Amino acid sequence: MDDLRDKYLNAIAAAEDEAALEELRVQALGKKGEISLKMRELGKMTQDERKEAGPKLNALKDEINAALAAKREALADAALDERLRAEWLDVTLPGRPRPSGSIHPVSQVTEEVTAIFADMGFSVAEGPQVESDWHNFDALNIPGHHPARAEMDTFYMHRADGDDRPPHVLRTHTSPVQIRAMELAGAPLRVICPGRVYRADYDQTHTPMFHQVEGLAIDRDISMANLKWCLEEFVKAFFEVDDVELRFRASHFPFTEPSAEVDIRCSWQGGTLKVGEGDDWLEILGSGMVHPKVLMAGNIDPAYWQGFAFGLGIDRIAMLKYGIPDLRAFFDSDLRWLRHYGFSALDVPTLRAGLSR
Repeated sequence: MDDLRDKYLNAIAAAEDEAALEELRVQALGKKGEISLKMRELGKMTQDERKEAGPKLNALKDEINAALAAKREALADAALDERLRAEWLDVTLPGRPRPSGSIHPVSQVTEEVTAIFADMGFSVAEGPQVESDWHNFDALNIPGHHPARAEMDTFYMHRADGDDRPPHVLRTHTSPVQIRAMELAGAPLRVICPGRVYRADYDQTHTPMFHQVEGLAIDRDISMANLKWCLEEFVKAFFEVDDVELRFRASHFPFTEPSAEVDIRCSWQGGTLKVGEGDDWLEILGSGMVHPKVLMAGNIDPAYWQGFAFGLGIDRIAMLKYGIPDLRAFFDSDLRWLRHYGFSALDVPTLRAGLSR
């Protein structure tokens, strides 16, 4: 039995694959295997001989089975190691090319604007795109005879005959969100309201649906000086320039008093806009101090609180910053245009790392 043990343990240790291992198992433990034949001979032995040979044969059989199992596991581990070596990937290789998908300029610029005003303490407020006539016009001190309320400028929702509910419109600006924010949070308040708006207009610089962001700040002692500083800081951060000059021109908006259009000093050299230098002026937004009637519509007492508001077109400032010539291209779903003007999904704008990288 010692000879059998040495023979098969050495042969199992030298086996190079599963086939050789299986062949050894059959030779030793199969029906006609050497150890199996030895076990059959137990019946021909005397009782004393069986007591001595039986345990030894069983121990040998168990040892051979254990050696086979261990070798089989070792062969499996070796095969796995070989497979891992063959399928190994060097993660230090250069990354894959940029995927074909990209972030739309409107989405990117919205994130840029949000990052800038968040640094000034403004939170983001949102509201419905289908607005009541009251929130869209009346609460903002826009009288019934105002041209903006005409059907040639505003999309009114259809009402069935006999429907006496107040009319609803596709909002013409995001100012209704300011009313809702005042109703919800009261004063003091500091919010920006980005989102889609709708007007019945369509040409190279106007589309029926476009994007706006409006800002509102309400506190005890807010003045036009605070508004001027806020807008200067925004323009410097957005266009990434160190200095900027703003010009406030008297204007009229029903929801602010006094009201002002805001221009920035710029130059157009070779068709490229440069902000903060030159002899040209470019209008970018409207602004003013919130009208007392608007504060009252938002359940805020104008005797104790005052504030400023401003609004600008996201599509327009995206065109100015990134040199996009036609507003209509924003909504054409042209993949070539999106690949050219789109942004990588990893280019998340932050003031620390930069807005447009």
